Amino acid sequence: MATRPQSAKVDELIRRLDRATAVDDPHQLGRNVKQALTEIVTSAEDFVDAWFLRPAPDRYARRLLHKDPGGRYSVVVMVWDRGQGTPLHDHAGVWCVECVYRGRIRVTSFDLEGDPEAGPVRFTPESVVHAGKGEAGALIPPFEYHMIENPDETPAITLHVYGGEMTWCHAFFPIEGGGYRRETRQLSYTS
Repeated sequence: MATRPQSAKVDELIRRLDRATAVDDPHQLGRNVKQALTEIVTSAEDFVDAWFLRPAPDRYARRLLHKDPGGRYSVVVMVWDRGQGTPLHDHAGVWCVECVYRGRIRVTSFDLEGDPEAGPVRFTPESVVHAGKGEAGALIPPFEYHMIENPDETPAITLHVYGGEMTWCHAFFPIEGGGYRRETRQLSYTS
């Protein structure tokens, strides 16, 4: 559950996400969640408590807004200060819909070449998207390899709805001679 008091708009978002996630088809679920997020985000200027919106000095901030009691989804607020971003990573097989709440982000998606279990892999850049307030995208495994960055001078804030609580992922780092090595990363929340 949320760690701070919620606004009526957050309560509405949770009700809409409860309905949006009550389907079995992952692509329809992604469309439903995307629609709920974009409609809520574009209908109100500020509905997330200010505590969630603070940048962290050393890396992007990640704060749990809501965890569905049935484990179907979680909502995480991420704050990207100037120049902050992620390494190339996956979502450990968990679907996700990301929506910009404030500012602008750059999302670079990649196609995986090779088997990460067998050793170094290669990635081919697939697309680069610059997204602003109310714009959302879905990651449905196996299409989940991407990087997120804040390309601007001011903080950006995104809302992420995951198909459960995402507590780890794989990050990929370039190696000498080409390719990427995979590293398991434990994810935590920012205080």
